[in-house]
Amino acid sequence: MLNKVQFIGRLGQDPELKNLPSGSSVVNFTIACSESWKDKKTGEKQEKTEWIKCQAFGKIAELIHQYLKKGSLAYVEGKWQTRSWDDKEGKKQYMTEALINEVKFLSTPGEKSEKKSSPRESYGVNPDGSPAQFTADDIPF
Repeated sequence: MLNKVQFIGRLGQDPELKNLPSGSSVVNFTIACSESWKDKKTGEKQEKTEWIKCQAFGKIAELIHQYLKKGSLAYVEGKWQTRSWDDKEGKKQYMTEALINEVKFLSTPGEKSEKKSSPRESYGVNPDGSPAQFTADDIPF
C-alpha cells in the first residue's frame, strides 16, 4: 500500500508553530493548489483552488516556520492522515490533513516573503528519523 501526497502551492497564512510538552515542535499551515483550464463551451479560462491543511513536526516544522510565510511558494510531500475527536455536543468530528515529511522552498529571496528565504533547498527525514538536507545540485536530473 502507498500513502503519499505531493503538492506545489502558496501558503494561505503564516505557519503557526507550537511547542509540544515533549519539547518537539509542530507547525500547522494551509497551502493553495490551483488548476486552470479553458471551458470547452465558452472558451473562457476557468480556475479551481484546493486548500490543503498541512502539519509537520520536529526540525521540518521549525524550518517551515522560519523560511515560509503567507504567499510563499513551496513543494511539500508527506502522507494523508485523518484525526477524529468528540466536539462539545459529543458528536464525532473528523479532519483530514497532509502530514509533511519533506519541503522544498521554491520562492526566491524577497518574493512574497519578508522572512529570510532559502530557495531551492529541501529538507526531509532520514529512515532513522533524523533530519536530511539536500539542495537542487544533489538531484541528478
